[in-house]
Amino acid sequence: MPEPEPPSQPGEPAPEAIRPKRRPRYRGTHPRRFAEKYKELNPEKYPDTVQKVLAAGKTPAGTHRPILLPEILELLAPTPGAIAVDATLGHGGHALEILRRLQPGGRLFALDVDSLELPRTEARLRAEGFPAESLTVCQTNFAGLPKVLAAHGVSGVDLVLADLGCSSMQLDNPGRGFSFKLDGPLDLRMNPRKGRPASALLAALEEAELAGLLTGNADEPHAALIARGLAQARQRAPITTTRALAQAVRAALASLPAQVRQTEGDTPVRRVFQALRIAVNEEFTALEMFLRYLPDCLNPGGRAAILTFHSGEDRRVKKSFQAGQRAGIYARVAEEVIRPGAEEVRANPRASSAKLRWAVRSDAVPDENQV
Repeated sequence: MPEPEPPSQPGEPAPEAIRPKRRPRYRGTHPRRFAEKYKELNPEKYPDTVQKVLAAGKTPAGTHRPILLPEILELLAPTPGAIAVDATLGHGGHALEILRRLQPGGRLFALDVDSLELPRTEARLRAEGFPAESLTVCQTNFAGLPKVLAAHGVSGVDLVLADLGCSSMQLDNPGRGFSFKLDGPLDLRMNPRKGRPASALLAALEEAELAGLLTGNADEPHAALIARGLAQARQRAPITTTRALAQAVRAALASLPAQVRQTEGDTPVRRVFQALRIAVNEEFTALEMFLRYLPDCLNPGGRAAILTFHSGEDRRVKKSFQAGQRAGIYARVAEEVIRPGAEEVRANPRASSAKLRWAVRSDAVPDENQV
């Protein structure tokens, strides 16, 4: 047997094997930066900390709280043996509860484009002990659902869920560039290994194109003023960080009356980030493709539920479902949106803008000449 490593002498550093690991250092009494929240990022090791964060109405770092979960489960009604799709897996909160209700004999196809979070979520779901064949995980945009089903020899599914919002893991991590609350690279890509970041898009757009993008993707009322300000700011220096973009938007609106600026606060900044994120990830194009092919992916009587988080998404879902009902493709659709209640919003403020719409596939397939 090898000799055990002798203890270190006074003044010598401890051997690597026995040297205690020190917690990340941070200023003050509580960690503020994402990387410093080591207890929240390790919920299995520090469950009490996670519960305290949840009780305070906040989302622990590195996690995501599923929105309208009871309502979605009631609408989709997953049952043992059914085939389901979570088209936007995220942290897997919805998927976990759906998987539980599909057993025994059911199957869930889980899709997500995020190359960083997808493996982590798959590992968490598989650790729950479900049969291996009950979960199929695919890294793809939800618009690729028809190809996924075809590749696995599935002609139709019984229920489909799509949660179109950003996950808290993306919003909280400054390295992803989704939020201006913490400084980070202006990226905004759902899949950081594909496409160009928002900073490159912003640098390439002409002022008029930028104004049109802000209007079309975020209904921004000050689109022209912001576009002019951003065009001037990038002439002085490239806008490559989230903080630089937020500051440039605020500066662009400095000529507005003080009362208007005070009333709107940072809402224009959020809309600018939203507009760029939608453009970078081609979200509207993907959503329109998904809605176009969704009926063909559903079995007769199959159910679909879609969570949206801004007016551009909701308009597209509403019009698609209504058009499908008029054509006889959908037997029933949501007449009104379902919104989170006050209690859920207090517990999870990020749920405040969520809207849920649903549709049920007709039992009879309409004649193509009538559609």
